[in-house]
Amino acid sequence: MNMKTQVARTHYQFGRYMHKRRWTSVWHQLDEVIRTGAQTVLEIGPGPGLFKAVSAIFGLDVETVDIDPALMPDYVASAMELPLADNSKDVTVAFQMLEHLPYDLSLVAFREMVRVSSRHIIISLPDAREMWFYSIYIPKVGDFRFMLPKPARKLKEHIFDGQHYWEVNKRGYELKKIINDLTAQGVALVRTFQVGENPYHRFFMFEKPAGILLK
Repeated sequence: MNMKTQVARTHYQFGRYMHKRRWTSVWHQLDEVIRTGAQTVLEIGPGPGLFKAVSAIFGLDVETVDIDPALMPDYVASAMELPLADNSKDVTVAFQMLEHLPYDLSLVAFREMVRVSSRHIIISLPDAREMWFYSIYIPKVGDFRFMLPKPARKLKEHIFDGQHYWEVNKRGYELKKIINDLTAQGVALVRTFQVGENPYHRFFMFEKPAGILLK
């Protein structure tokens, strides 16, 4: 299947795309990768290239893949056919990207990420479950932050909006189903969480058993 670009480079303008909540998510992107101890990283769908640029400051070697040459990726290629060898990167990442593919193809792309990674795969996805975020300051203790889900009778149906083919916690894409489908690609879920300041972004870290080659 030949995939086409969904947005022009101008989509990533500062102030429209890079709002404060998204900056918070970039912090988590970097934090999750650094926790793994990785040195070499492959990012699928780099957007404006911010993650790669910030990572370089902290000594990470990040290469990028995208089908759009206007984004100046290191590799112009499909996420479903990554032009890299098995186990060739310490970690592969895709932030707010897989939902831009039909669901069955997103699993193909994720399996390619598993193939290229030697150990960890980190992704973030849009989570449609609405949350209330609270921050309370307690003297001599500090900030106490937590989230509570907004009451909802049933999951909403997802309608393709020109960019997202699906989202977590839309009807037919329940969190449990997505975790089951992703772990079926040969990995174990280490953790998943929603970003407090930007709960629309849900992170997942997966670990691949050492020495595994996928066929």
